[in-house]
Formats: sequence, structure tokens, C-alpha cells
Amino acid sequence: MIKYTIRLEYLLQLSIIGYIYFFIIGSNTLLFFLLLFLPDISMIGYIAGNKIGAIIYNLFHTLIGPSLLLFIDTLSYDTLLTQIILIWYAHIFMDRSLGYGLKLGSGFKFTHLN
Repeated sequence: MIKYTIRLEYLLQLSIIGYIYFFIIGSNTLLFFLLLFLPDISMIGYIAGNKIGAIIYNLFHTLIGPSLLLFIDTLSYDTLLTQIILIWYAHIFMDRSLGYGLKLGSGFKFTHLN
């Protein structure tokens, strides 16, 4: 039950990000779908092994990166940067709502949500 509650929370956050991106900011749909899966390129790190792969994957799938960029963006508002940040958040929330979490060093299938 807890696992599904957590997934629902992330799905709601994804919905909020989508609402902000498309209806409040009125951002580019093409840009959204072009960049939505870009963080998944970090899976290439698994070529170097499970531990290195998990570190690289987690760098692009933790909320720290887009949160730091959001803080920087509040100091110098840039529309493109805002769009990229929202897309990055959307990717993370989409993954988490589907049950994909931050990876553990023991292998790709082992996450903080297991």
C-alpha cells in the first residue's frame, strides 16, 4: 500500500509540473518530448559496472540537480532554463511514478523504492 501511495504522490507531482509547463508558462511541446528521456542516457554508465553506473545514473535522477538549477534560475530568470528544469523534474517524477527509483550499487534493478 505504501509503495502505491508513493507512486501516486509522484504522479501528482508530474501532473503539477505538466500543468505549469504547458498551461502557466505555455512552453514548447516539441522541446518537452525531445528532452523528456534525455536523462536516461546516464544508463550508459553501467558499462563501467554496477557501482559506477548507479552513481552516474543517480546524478541525473536525483532531485538535487534540478533543484539547484531552479535556485539559480530564480536569480536570473531564463525561459529556456526554466523549461529544461521542469522537463528534468517531469522525467524524475515520471520514473518514480512508474516505480523506478535511485539505483543501488548492487545492480540496475535494485532501487531505493524496492
